[in-house]
Amino acid sequence: MLAIEFEQAQKRVQELIPLIEHYRFCYYVLDNPEISDQEFDNLYNELIELETKFPELKTPASPTQKVGAAPSTEFKQVHHRHPLLSLANAMGTDDLDKWEERLAKALDANDVSKLGYVCELKIDGLSIALTYKDGELVEGATRGNGDVGEDVTLNLKTIKSLPKKLNALTLPDGSKKIPAEIDIRGEVYMSVQNFSEVNKQLEEEGEALFANPRNCASGSLRQKDPRKTAKRKLSIWTYNAYVHDEEIEQPKSHHATMSMLKELGFPVEPSFKLVHGMSEVKEFCQLWDEKRHHLDYQTDGIVIKLDDIKLWDWLGATSHSPRWAIAFKYPPEETETVLESIEFDVGRTGAVTPCAMLKPVKLAGTTVKRASLHNYDQIQRLDVRPGDTVVVRKAGEIIPEVLRVVLEKRPAQSEPVVYPETCPICDTPLVRGADEAAFKCPNIYGCKAQITRRLEHFVGKEAMNIDGVGEVLVKQLVESGLVEDAADFFKLDLDSLLTLERMGKKSAEKILQQTESAKNRPMANLFAALGIPHVGVNMAYDLAQYFPSVEKLASASASEIEKIEGVGPNISRSVSEFFKNPQTINLIAKLKEYGVSLEDKEDAKAALKVSDALAGKSFVITGTLKGMDRLKAETEIKQRGGKASSSVSKNTSYLVVGENPGSKLAKAESLNVKVLSEEEFVELLAAN
Repeated sequence: MLAIEFEQAQKRVQELIPLIEHYRFCYYVLDNPEISDQEFDNLYNELIELETKFPELKTPASPTQKVGAAPSTEFKQVHHRHPLLSLANAMGTDDLDKWEERLAKALDANDVSKLGYVCELKIDGLSIALTYKDGELVEGATRGNGDVGEDVTLNLKTIKSLPKKLNALTLPDGSKKIPAEIDIRGEVYMSVQNFSEVNKQLEEEGEALFANPRNCASGSLRQKDPRKTAKRKLSIWTYNAYVHDEEIEQPKSHHATMSMLKELGFPVEPSFKLVHGMSEVKEFCQLWDEKRHHLDYQTDGIVIKLDDIKLWDWLGATSHSPRWAIAFKYPPEETETVLESIEFDVGRTGAVTPCAMLKPVKLAGTTVKRASLHNYDQIQRLDVRPGDTVVVRKAGEIIPEVLRVVLEKRPAQSEPVVYPETCPICDTPLVRGADEAAFKCPNIYGCKAQITRRLEHFVGKEAMNIDGVGEVLVKQLVESGLVEDAADFFKLDLDSLLTLERMGKKSAEKILQQTESAKNRPMANLFAALGIPHVGVNMAYDLAQYFPSVEKLASASASEIEKIEGVGPNISRSVSEFFKNPQTINLIAKLKEYGVSLEDKEDAKAALKVSDALAGKSFVITGTLKGMDRLKAETEIKQRGGKASSSVSKNTSYLVVGENPGSKLAKAESLNVKVLSEEEFVELLAAN
């Protein structure tokens, strides 16, 4: 009987090893995971259990004896002086108790109830090894297989929160010294806000979306062109250091190491805490089970480390993970529901996106009714069909996505999805570029869906900001024939508006007031409103600083546009080609005819700035401001020469705090960043 059980286990191990290696390669190297973290953990834990029961099945080639995946050949290889090990997982509080029991046994201690632990949020990002010499970053590498990673130094240097020059440490005798050499461990991640912005841009361009912030951060860090990495606005938290300097002693505790990192100028996630005993560890884990959903970065668990570093050396590590640390993993928030139908949305760039219409279900605190299926390839991979029972989760706890189909609950008469060959709106045959993920409708100026989406964008807050003209009214105006392109908003009159259903005289008059005032918006707003491919709000602002009129931008060559910092050849070419398009030329002529200003009246600097009083100052806004929206606040900052940023770092001058501030407040306080209330912020603007 035992022989039969061994043979079954051996067969299963032989199945699991190549399967796990494949999924690891997809996750670590291709940045394109094929299964969820939970499904991977289940397979990995199954292999551990079989190898534990039958030790003779464990080989050096087993994934349990290795870390991560082999490095990609795209970058130079780096051998780590200190291996980057993975962490063993605790899937519940019972596993924490078992870990404590193993610690007690290894330390030969009867009572470990008062052991010191440092609890840190487990950031869902990309592990990084950094080497600084005499305070300068000389090398940065990915984890790779734990011993060998990829050199991504230039890309890491684009991360604004990563110090370019280290601060000096204060030595016991009161003197100051920068370490001769120090190795740093950290986690590169992408904020929730930046992740949403990246995916929004990719969707508009018809490109494949990233599944979650972790994959987005990893893919961004591996760009061959550091300028592309810079645009993704990555961030980093650091969590360990190895000092190589005879005059500087290695800290004796982990919480002292964290303090040293902060003193050197490295960003450290502010929520870490020194606790004593496993009961306090569990309290910390429970506290963050709910609080983590309010952070601007993703965390899927808590890393728990013994605080006394002497014990690290005493306990050592397996070939895979240290014995002095463990990762407590929160269960993923997933639920089953029925996919009632699949609809196909057409965006303003013509990209056709399949959308799963779901039976409403509660997930991560919100009701989910629809989830993106991204593109044709995703539908094929999932084999998802109307009527299926599906497992839904929030990717990165942000975007609802269909994870898998519960095949045993599939209806008997189920039929595969037939992907449309023509546009669902205008019936134009769809096209798909060789390197594109999305099918597109090429009928740019005749497809009503594209026209409507472009018009919605034109009147939006970040563009011409025509208050009172929203999605519903734009649709009415298009269907009635009153508006065919963006210029038509400015020829509307009272009589034509009153022909619309449910339109009252007061509402119509207000809309006309708004369109009249929008005629004199700054060029930054107009450039953003025009929907130039690859040009978002910030890029539109930069263009307006150099080209304060439509005429100047339209006549500029691609090489002239590329001189602007942050503008690459793709953007410059896109802008240049946009203004040569006959449709654009016609639109600009109509805007001019209807009285829309096509230039900032003075030179660019004077038009866009009130003063230079805040030059060199960086602002971050958190929470909701009562007196102005965030876009207005950021514009006021820029008009005074300041910079508006989305993330707090040591270089942040001020954090402006509105109602219900997020985790940025805690981080600002940990970095001693000056905090302003909304009232103080308004006073600062008034004084400058």
